[in-house]
Amino acid sequence: MSQTEEAAPTVPPVLSARDRAETANRVLAERLDTLIPAIMREEGIDLWLLVAREYFEEPVVASMLDAENMHARRRTILIFHDPGNGQPIERLTVSRYGLGGLFAPAWNPAEQPDQWQAVADIIAARDPARIAINSSDLYQFADGMTLSQYVRLNAVLPAELRSRIVSGERLAIRWLETRTPGEMNLYPTILRTAHALIAEAFSPAVITPGVTTAEQVQWWYRDRLLQLGLDPWFHPSVGIQRQGVTGMLEGDEVIQPGDLLWTDFGITYLGLSSDTQHLAYVLKPGETDAPAGLRQGLANSNRVQDILTRHFATGRSGNEVLALARAEALAAGLDPSIYSHPIGLHGHGAGPSIGFWDNQNADPRGAGPVRPNTAWSIELTSYAAVPEWGGQRVDFRTEENAFFDGNSVRYIDGRQTRFTLIATGR
Repeated sequence: MSQTEEAAPTVPPVLSARDRAETANRVLAERLDTLIPAIMREEGIDLWLLVAREYFEEPVVASMLDAENMHARRRTILIFHDPGNGQPIERLTVSRYGLGGLFAPAWNPAEQPDQWQAVADIIAARDPARIAINSSDLYQFADGMTLSQYVRLNAVLPAELRSRIVSGERLAIRWLETRTPGEMNLYPTILRTAHALIAEAFSPAVITPGVTTAEQVQWWYRDRLLQLGLDPWFHPSVGIQRQGVTGMLEGDEVIQPGDLLWTDFGITYLGLSSDTQHLAYVLKPGETDAPAGLRQGLANSNRVQDILTRHFATGRSGNEVLALARAEALAAGLDPSIYSHPIGLHGHGAGPSIGFWDNQNADPRGAGPVRPNTAWSIELTSYAAVPEWGGQRVDFRTEENAFFDGNSVRYIDGRQTRFTLIATGR
């Protein structure tokens, strides 16, 4: 990991399908072996029940499927049970089909045709004090138990066991938000791939000032990803800020010399997501750099990044981090808007948010604690009046992915501190 982004990154080799599968399965096994015992014991949960149906996988179950099992089959039911006394966590699948050897088969339909009764029998035999199911009003990641599945479960469990059901919200969030050493060994390559593709997009190979539109660059990204066999997790954005024009120009607007370009681009590769916003300046004939006022605007956003990451602390809520960072940035004369979020298995990942673009105050989604071994999109903007543009208020959006180890925040593949410069033909 590096604080400095490489000036002209190239796309690393992309793994074959088989190598990707082997990598994904190795990482999943590490996660199951190390994270599940830790989070169940820390949260005081004896049994965690997960249910998903084919093509309707809930987020946690989807993240536990091995590379050869792309979907739940019919109904996939997973059970984690802690026997106590330091014994290994049981990993069971109450399903017709196995799951890559990562979960032990625990249902024989020939002996017990009723899948739900098999679940009830397993739970009763283990007599857990607390049974977690994924139900949450606040977090979509932890609300995977559907009404129909909950009704079926309640129909087979005796009243005494039903009374022990609790929300698995914190288990689900912690499972999804925590990054393992194996994942962090992969993440720099994923970020380098995304940065290299942005560098290609913001180059004369793709953009001809006076000819190329913002929309054409967006679809260039999509075509390039198809060539590489990679997937975006959202449609790329490309926008233009221009002297004398209010707001962001997009779509069929032609890119011109003197424009400030913005892009928002993210991929999912090897099970992990990137989310990056970068800026580029289109040189006018005779220019060798962006105007000083624009350069200062990017420097201001870098300062807000530094302020924000300094306020990360284990156990501090996302709302507290937001309030502290905004207060310091405003006191320094900056004009920030902070809307950072966890990243990992999902682009907008599980865990506490740190502000929203439309809400710079405390939010229930930011009430949770910042935890160690989590990855983040340090996403924000600062606004600045640019003298060379007649004092026009310009939006300097930045987004870089970083890792919080519990003590400090480090960028996974550096951050942008200088504009990408796009030459204009003469």
